[in-house]
Amino acid sequence: MARKLILDVDPGIDDAVAMALALFDPRLDVVAVTATGGSVPPQQATANVQSLVTLLDPPRLPRLGAAPTDVGAVEIPWNLHGEDGLGGLDLPRVQLHGAHPSEKVIAETLRAWPREVTIVALGPLTNLSRALRRDPSLAEIVGGLIVCGGTAQARGTVTPVADLNFHADPAAARHVLGEPFAKTLLPVDTAAQVLLGFDLLERIPDVFSRAGRLFRAILPWAWRAQRQLLGAESACLPEVVALVAATNPELFERSSVAADVETAGELTTGMLVVDRRQVRRARPNVDLLTGCDTVAVKDCILKGMAAAAAATE
Repeated sequence: MARKLILDVDPGIDDAVAMALALFDPRLDVVAVTATGGSVPPQQATANVQSLVTLLDPPRLPRLGAAPTDVGAVEIPWNLHGEDGLGGLDLPRVQLHGAHPSEKVIAETLRAWPREVTIVALGPLTNLSRALRRDPSLAEIVGGLIVCGGTAQARGTVTPVADLNFHADPAAARHVLGEPFAKTLLPVDTAAQVLLGFDLLERIPDVFSRAGRLFRAILPWAWRAQRQLLGAESACLPEVVALVAATNPELFERSSVAADVETAGELTTGMLVVDRRQVRRARPNVDLLTGCDTVAVKDCILKGMAAAAAATE
């Protein structure tokens, strides 16, 4: 039986690729896709989710959630995604009528399939935190949570010690990590072990499919941005690695840890704090992914892109 997923995303090139792979993985049943602000502002995230799902999967549209509108913009030191978040792809805007707030879609989907739905959170944890604050009993029916965010070694991306997803809404990250259900956390420094070189671009599916056209448009843009802005000859797609953690958990090393998130530090807001003391006071609350089989994960990504392209010809 296919595993039911809610994808909570802030697309973002990485999220767009992860969405495409998830929608056409026969092991997964994407029952809802919700938008949140992060890599792009909330309104752009909503537009990107709607346009991507319409482009990739119009026959079986999952439930879509609109992003909240009161999340402040995040200052990003460099823009690796382009103004629209999709490398200037400029997809036609698709205005869906009657869209519900993301937290409402999350809550209703969990109630429809109690303990059967895994949430894969690829952006800030704003939506899930709101849903849980409105109805704390939802924590009892979450089937599992996979979070892409934080940095296990305090090597940040938008600040010296914090990544974008936790820094954008640290209070939400702290709240969600403290909830009493199973959580798996992929920190950005673990995801960065899966480095993809320019040779990947030669293996992207051709443009004779909807998914292939998407990959051919946004991935070269991402690699050029990495080279021009960061001087890097390879790139990492953390959100795509997080999706592989959902489909192939056996490829990852993990450690059960007690983790929290700093919410008020002048220099450390959004920092993931892991208690590594020999005698710790807090109980473990997160499965932290600490390493992976990089070759196998890359293979999963390439096979996922090929499968998405084959399904959208």
